[in-house]
Amino acid sequence: MPRIGSRLPFLACLGASLAGCMMGPDYVRPAAPIAPHFKEAKKGWKLADPADALDRGEWWAVYHDAKLASLLSQVEVSNQTVKQALEAYHNSVALIREAQANYFPTVTNSYSATYQHQGSGTFTSGAVAARSSTFTTFNPVANATWDLDVWGRIGRQVESQAAAAQVSAADLQNAKLSEQAALATAYFDMREEDSLKALLDRTIVAFKKTLTITQNQFKAGTVSQGDVITAQTQLLQTEAQAIDTGVARAQFEHSIAILIGRPPSDLSLTPAELPPYPPRVPATVPSLLLERRPDIAAAERQMQEENALIGVAVANFYPDINLSGAFGFAGATPLPISAAAEAWSIAGTATQTIFDGGLLAADLAAARATYAQNIASYRQTVLTAFDQVEDELAALRILAKEAAKQVETVKAARQAVQIDLNQYQAGTVPFTTVVTGEATQLQDEENLLTTRQNLFIASVALIEALGGGWDASELPSLARLSKVPTFTPPL
Repeated sequence: MPRIGSRLPFLACLGASLAGCMMGPDYVRPAAPIAPHFKEAKKGWKLADPADALDRGEWWAVYHDAKLASLLSQVEVSNQTVKQALEAYHNSVALIREAQANYFPTVTNSYSATYQHQGSGTFTSGAVAARSSTFTTFNPVANATWDLDVWGRIGRQVESQAAAAQVSAADLQNAKLSEQAALATAYFDMREEDSLKALLDRTIVAFKKTLTITQNQFKAGTVSQGDVITAQTQLLQTEAQAIDTGVARAQFEHSIAILIGRPPSDLSLTPAELPPYPPRVPATVPSLLLERRPDIAAAERQMQEENALIGVAVANFYPDINLSGAFGFAGATPLPISAAAEAWSIAGTATQTIFDGGLLAADLAAARATYAQNIASYRQTVLTAFDQVEDELAALRILAKEAAKQVETVKAARQAVQIDLNQYQAGTVPFTTVVTGEATQLQDEENLLTTRQNLFIASVALIEALGGGWDASELPSLARLSKVPTFTPPL
């Protein structure tokens, strides 16, 4: 028995070598709808040169924000959604090992002891036994069954499971990128709230000066108390608005804590204003998107998984060839076992379905339809990816133009407020002119801040649409995943 166990790796290799005939079509990646260029990139957007590409892995380095980098690096380690995807990948690798186990024979052993007694009154061949007899038989036996992979059915199953593991690996990277993008978005949203609070605080200081001017004018008897009350109302409303920013900021901070796998009570981020503008994200040519997007890689690997199952369905039409054997001893003592008492057997069977009501044909048709469905899903994933890149390129280009106009608008609004205040102090315009001008200025500054926020959000979305710093070469190879492990069975 130990010698049989030590030869199992050799026997498995022999069985695998018999699988020279792999049923079903070999996988070839179907063509995808690829444009020669991005439409929006033609309108002044810079394509990426090799030296300008996003950093491999740490795509967030383009923002030059140490706190953001620290938070994003924790997603891979502590984010629970990423951990779920990681364990799903480990499960998919285990399923490969399950499929590969079919390359090996299944060996079981048993050890039986039979105690028998024959009394003196027992008839034997018409005569009464002279005396009783008692004897014990010990029977150790090893049984083996082996399903030979002559038609490549097991090989196709292993190929399918290995491709499924690659799908899972790509899903893991997609989950990681998605969670990191969600954190970066929440981070810039939070910084926008910090900037809004800072803007409102500066406005409060300006409104207090306006209130002082109206109070002085009222004391001088040149304006009514209504102007003072109006100035006080404007100040109080702005103070309330500044307080209200704390609600959204707290919620964004809580979201960031959850995304790094920590309870909200464990994370406190110091307020800091949003940078003036996001960095310019270099785009790539559309064909490279097929290698940069983990969701596209997952959809492509899914096709090979389903293609291999077509081979499994084809192999089911052919005979299932199986070997079985037994080897054991029978003796009167447990040990030592007498070689003269050995007994063994070996048998081979070939089983083939001759009538199943069309079941095998239906299974094959279903496998082919599933594969065709995955081709359509893959092509749609590619089209969606192109759409997302085009959307964000357009958003960044248009928002940048909008922000430039808003900068000029804010500058003009500030000048108008200063003129209105001077004229109010000179008594040439009513206070309502000042209030209207200051409200317009605040709204214009808030609009500019919102556009800057949208620029940062669009830049994160573009990086996500471009696949971050990932590349399909990072997937575990099909050959490595499919390699039969070498080990000595515990027999």
